[in-house]
Amino acid sequence: MNPTAELGCRYRPVWHYAAERNWLNDPNGLVYSNGVYHLFYQHNPYGDVWGNMSWGHATSADLLTWDEQPVAIPCDEQEAIFSGSAVVDIHNTSGFGVGGVPPLVAIYTSAYAPGSPLAGRQAQSLAYSTDDGATWAKYAGNPVLDRASADFRDPKVFWYDGESGSYWVMVAVEALDHEVVLYKSADLKAWEYLSTFGPANATGGVWECPDLFELPVDGDPSNTRWILVVNLSPGGIAGGSGGQYFIGTFDGVAFRSDTTVTEGLQSDDSRMADYGWLDWGRDYYAAVSFSNAPDGRRLMIGWMNNWQYAASTPSEGWRSAMSLVREVRLVSRGGRPVLVQEAVDPVESHGRELCALGRRTLADGVTWLPAESSGDVLRIDAEFEPGAGGRIGLVLGSGGEHAVVAYDSVIGELTLDRTASGNVDFHETFASVERVAVRLEDGRLKVRVFVDRCSVEVFAQGGMATITDLVFPRDPSTAVGLLAEGDGGILVSLTVTG
Repeated sequence: MNPTAELGCRYRPVWHYAAERNWLNDPNGLVYSNGVYHLFYQHNPYGDVWGNMSWGHATSADLLTWDEQPVAIPCDEQEAIFSGSAVVDIHNTSGFGVGGVPPLVAIYTSAYAPGSPLAGRQAQSLAYSTDDGATWAKYAGNPVLDRASADFRDPKVFWYDGESGSYWVMVAVEALDHEVVLYKSADLKAWEYLSTFGPANATGGVWECPDLFELPVDGDPSNTRWILVVNLSPGGIAGGSGGQYFIGTFDGVAFRSDTTVTEGLQSDDSRMADYGWLDWGRDYYAAVSFSNAPDGRRLMIGWMNNWQYAASTPSEGWRSAMSLVREVRLVSRGGRPVLVQEAVDPVESHGRELCALGRRTLADGVTWLPAESSGDVLRIDAEFEPGAGGRIGLVLGSGGEHAVVAYDSVIGELTLDRTASGNVDFHETFASVERVAVRLEDGRLKVRVFVDRCSVEVFAQGGMATITDLVFPRDPSTAVGLLAEGDGGILVSLTVTG
């Protein structure tokens, strides 16, 4: 095996889903049915670069351990199978069900190939499964929604039951127009236009992979808001791909945002930090939520990569992984609802404690933890009382390579610096420092960091802010150090689990 191949195998994550071979990007068709979570995704069955877009498939009972399944919906000479969603058609509104068993119905974008009667168009189509996702058949009446557009894609469908009636709602995008378009249907086959949202806030790239869902505020079912997610590329807060969200209301016809900062297509980079961002890192994109998740949970997963350099990441035979699954909630902060995210934690059932430290003042510089705290798959929980000046945080690395998670109390900013994290030269845009403003709570900063061979996911202040970045260290083991600069402050507690 050549050195590049060895590195590619070593970078394969343990806690994050990656296809055994070949290319993977956007999560699709996320649905829970009969005790199983289904993760479909954009997949090239024939190579480790983008192309031949089909729906790959993986299943899990716990959102942590995934079993790869055969390709669910393959491309053919007429169409590529672009992004979309899936639903459990409980009442068999589509008529695809057999013997009283509700079908699973996938709603996807047909990207019509040259030579097809609809060549160059993107339109919405259906496929259905009567064996709980094991096999799929395309609907003979496809496409079911065609706007004669070349960039109409990524349908997210859900059942709406409210004052305006009960029906399916489709949320899709006119990507180049920076518009989210909404339709309704009684049977998933015939669709009626409802409304359009946008352009608004970040419009520096095409809009893709929308999602729309309702959440209670502080767990109160009598006080809810709707969340509209819109991914875009480029134009993300950290550069390249990113995901933004709006908080507002939905009456069954139109979404109205309470958090729009700028409207239209005007560019105002100075306001970027005022927008709602799902993640402040470079590598959390195309995030969408599961349909039919039990116990009313809203669970999301994103593609852990960035279109700026996705085709160049140093792996061999496989490329890209998904993020950890995140549960999202709304909590009140300063009199307004704020989105918080918590990772479904692989450590709770599979981890063991490697190191635990109590309260201590940190000396200036880096204090490395004992060797038994090292590893390439780690969860680190740390709580700090930052001093009045300088930075405080964590250093993740070995052999002179390191990523740094640090808080600067002077400017109230949390950063993830991967500029010296190992192999950063494979693309000119990869070396980067990600930033997010974070307020201390009772003078303290809490971070939970997941390290998994090729990635670092940071959750600050209970998920009020997140940063997700890929890293490609040449040394397979990650040591953990405590960083203090100047009046860095106090470590309250730290636990390393692996």
